[in-house]
Amino acid sequence: MMRLDAVRLWAVARKEWLQLRRDPRSMALAFLLPVLMLVLFGYAITWDIRDLRLGLVDHDGTQSSRALADAFEASGFFRIVERLEQPRDADGLLDRGQLAAVLVIPPGFARDLAAGRRAPVQLLLDGADANTATIAQSYADAIVARYSLDVVLQGRRLVLPVQPEVRIWYNPTLESRHMIVPGLIAVIMSIIAAMLTSLTIAREWERGTMEQLAATPVHRLELILGKLLPYLLIGLFDVAMTTVLGMLIFGVPLRGDVLQLAAATTLFLTGALGLGIFISAMFRSQLLAMQAAMVATYLPALILSGFIFEISGMPAVLRAVTYVVPARYFIGVTRGIFLKAAGFEALWVHGVSMIIFATVGLALATLSFRKEIAR
Repeated sequence: MMRLDAVRLWAVARKEWLQLRRDPRSMALAFLLPVLMLVLFGYAITWDIRDLRLGLVDHDGTQSSRALADAFEASGFFRIVERLEQPRDADGLLDRGQLAAVLVIPPGFARDLAAGRRAPVQLLLDGADANTATIAQSYADAIVARYSLDVVLQGRRLVLPVQPEVRIWYNPTLESRHMIVPGLIAVIMSIIAAMLTSLTIAREWERGTMEQLAATPVHRLELILGKLLPYLLIGLFDVAMTTVLGMLIFGVPLRGDVLQLAAATTLFLTGALGLGIFISAMFRSQLLAMQAAMVATYLPALILSGFIFEISGMPAVLRAVTYVVPARYFIGVTRGIFLKAAGFEALWVHGVSMIIFATVGLALATLSFRKEIAR
């Protein structure tokens, strides 16, 4: 059974760190890019819809019609930016995206309300963005229902026999960033980890030092672990830094155990870094290795991990593919620890999956490097 030599392993790790320090591009990639991506994506990606631009066509001009318009604006979901004479005046504004919706109140609205008849109103929605239009319709339905109830009650209080009391767990303010930022940390580290180590073996080939490494008595596993160690420490530092920034900038709570987060991060980074070395061994060019690492990590982590798109809504074939996307499990861990204070009993499936990923990543890196030395 092979025994790892700590002195040789430390020597390889020190050599890799010195090479990394002499490469300003890799240092920027390691320390600046995670912060830039967190801030940029943290502000750019949001599922909260507020202040939808609303056009108003009020043909009634009564206190009742103004009360309905005020109800839309007071909700915080709509903001009246245009008052139009006719519905057709909104065509150009909707086409150019200057309005998200147009509320049309017909003449006789107040008269129909006073007589107890149905008083229809019209809401024109820009359906080019189907998601926004669907949410806007739901908001409008709730506003109109509330307004109708107030008209019927006329200030009286209605006591229903069954009254629901809604309690929202884990994210009571329904801030989408509280869900986005923990997942974003996982996506960022998927990309950064593989990209950093995708350059290691390719760099040795381009600089002509691969033969020297092959001639040393260092075992291939010691070499792989030595090369991984500096990047693992950098990755842990990046996760700690992005976690603190997520809490300070975006107000994301960290309710769970920090040690559990550190352990899960170590497993995930080990697998991602091993995958990067495997890619680096396949390509002797740093440029090709980085491009391959981007394709292998960025798109799956962004699209197939459940970060943006709900996995349950994907076709069956893609749902099957998501089981081999490591970011899926790390996102489950980060969201569970950040928002729910979830423990091992809730996250053990994700933990086992990341242990498998770390083992496979290390095995691929070690086996691929052995083939390079044999040449």
